[in-house]
Amino acid sequence: MPYKLAIFDLDGTILSTLDDLTDSTNHALAVNGLPIRTTNEIRSFVGNGARLLIERAVPKGCPMDVTDKVFDEFRSYYAAHSDIKTCPYDGILDMLHELRKNGCRTAVLSNKPDFAVQTLCKQYFDGLLDFAAGEKNGIPRKPAPDSVNAILSELSVDRQDTVYIGDSDVDIDTAKNAGMDCISVDWGFRDRDFLLAHGAKNIASTAKELEAKILGA
Repeated sequence: MPYKLAIFDLDGTILSTLDDLTDSTNHALAVNGLPIRTTNEIRSFVGNGARLLIERAVPKGCPMDVTDKVFDEFRSYYAAHSDIKTCPYDGILDMLHELRKNGCRTAVLSNKPDFAVQTLCKQYFDGLLDFAAGEKNGIPRKPAPDSVNAILSELSVDRQDTVYIGDSDVDIDTAKNAGMDCISVDWGFRDRDFLLAHGAKNIASTAKELEAKILGA
């Protein structure tokens, strides 16, 4: 049975953002005289919002005031450099077109700051999403279900007709906490073994495979 709404995580799921996140994090670290991180280290730090990314990236025991400066620099730099190397994953645009052609509505929910989510979704997925939301002050971030529930209310779709799609354990837990089905993808920030170890039950390896799972083909 096809889903009526597909809610996607952004980074690592439909948009390849790791290089720009790495460059922006390392810029903020270097400006503050701190050692930079490898791409694989940054990959392991993402998924729980920008603040936690920076808290994980600074050296252990880093003073809070320094961490605050790194975070402020990251936000400023990333706002101006979030789309230098970023691009949709292979087949994602075609998949979104097919979902909408077949009557499936689409949304994005990310722990990335909302200003960046709106900018990137407008640039890469304009006209292909019914709703997009990022991290906002006062609203618990994923895996809390609050933002998922807000999307369901906004779009007037029942949770049993909705699937959440993501590339991490945070996304698996988000779907569980929201009481809805989950499809994991293994091309993002976490690999298949990691996903299986963290409870993934349904994994797609290509955009076409993901499309088929959403449409019940």
